[in-house]
Amino acid sequence: MQDIILAISGKPGLYKLVSRGNRTLIVESIDEHHRRFPAGMHDRVTSLGDVSMYTDTEDVPLMQVFQNLYDAEQGKTKVGHKEATNDQLVEIMNVALPTWDQDRVHFSDIKKLIQWFNILVEGGYTEFMPKAAPSPEMTIAEPEAPAAEEAPAE
Repeated sequence: MQDIILAISGKPGLYKLVSRGNRTLIVESIDEHHRRFPAGMHDRVTSLGDVSMYTDTEDVPLMQVFQNLYDAEQGKTKVGHKEATNDQLVEIMNVALPTWDQDRVHFSDIKKLIQWFNILVEGGYTEFMPKAAPSPEMTIAEPEAPAAEEAPAE
């Protein structure tokens, strides 16, 4: 995901960073309207790249959770964040992040995750994590051509 996606406290939805102004950020909403406006110093702005989810071992970046969910769902989730039951929320989290910490991740967090995921997918975002380049150790080396034999000297 090349764009910087932001959440702004007190404003619904997600926003894409367009430009930086003098003490402001120019953001564009990720919806059908694509409204642009400045987010000032008084707004609490959070980059989704800085957000992570609790697991039993270590925190996992939110973008990885989105990628896991997209790979499993192949698009929007089957249930919306408003009408989802607690059992459905647990089922979605077990798909997106099997080792999630059930004590520290609340149902409201999962609803927000679903809401943001659906907004991003509707906005055309389908690759949340960059594709890993193959490591040099993993590439298959081509066999070397046999060296030409020298003719015997006369």
